[in-house]
Amino acid sequence: MSRHSVELKTDEQIILMREAGLATAAALREVRKAIRPGISTLELDAIAEATIVARGGHSNFKLVPGYSHTICASINDEVVHGIPSATRALKAGDIVSIDAGAEIGEWNGDSAMTVIVPNEDGSAVDSDQVRARQILSDVTEGSLWAGIAALAKAEYLNEVGLAIEEFIYSQGKYGILEEYVGHGIGRSMHEDPAVYNYAVREKGFKIQPGLCVAIEPMVVAGNHRTKVLKDGWTVSTKDGSDASHWEHSVAVHENGIWVLTAEDGGAEKLAPFGIKPAALS
Repeated sequence: MSRHSVELKTDEQIILMREAGLATAAALREVRKAIRPGISTLELDAIAEATIVARGGHSNFKLVPGYSHTICASINDEVVHGIPSATRALKAGDIVSIDAGAEIGEWNGDSAMTVIVPNEDGSAVDSDQVRARQILSDVTEGSLWAGIAALAKAEYLNEVGLAIEEFIYSQGKYGILEEYVGHGIGRSMHEDPAVYNYAVREKGFKIQPGLCVAIEPMVVAGNHRTKVLKDGWTVSTKDGSDASHWEHSVAVHENGIWVLTAEDGGAEKLAPFGIKPAALS
């Protein structure tokens, strides 16, 4: 990848990106609050849309040719790109990954989370399957933060993928998607450079101030091989194993990193790594 294919952002531009990041975070927060048995994924889509619009933005997912929704909602063996539906209702114990993005002005945010659907009263479903799903989500989220922590200290971008892979494999036998990876972010939701979730031979882009990336591990409980369903979008595991997806948009600047789609800039989750995010004023 050439140096010139990656647009480095100024501090002023990163501050503007933070607004899109916060709108994205707010959309996911409101969706999380609404997740319960019986709610449809299309209803969750409407909640995300209203939240982003109230923040003065619009969905950048709707800018993707052929896609007309604000979120992707992927349930159980679906990994990413699940299409919201009025007839797809969540069930207690489901594992659901919600991916969302906002654009404000010309700047973008992109983030994803995984939630285990609770019982109607809000309590956790108690079964071996659901406990395994929660562990899968925790491992995936943990690998995301391991990757973000690596970004704060690394010299080259592909050290992020190594940190993600090492974390995941230290937790058990999981699969890491190879066809779908993270990406740069800025004026477009998807930009160079690619951000791998596994170790590769090349060093990758040299990390420097102005680099903004979306780190997004996609982890499965079984084999990593996937298929695209008949809708042309939804990516599912071939073996039917459960999946989890977590993502944050992160900026590198002169004084450190800032997680643009985390309301605290990443302070809580980075603390165990001894990293304190440095905010831009």
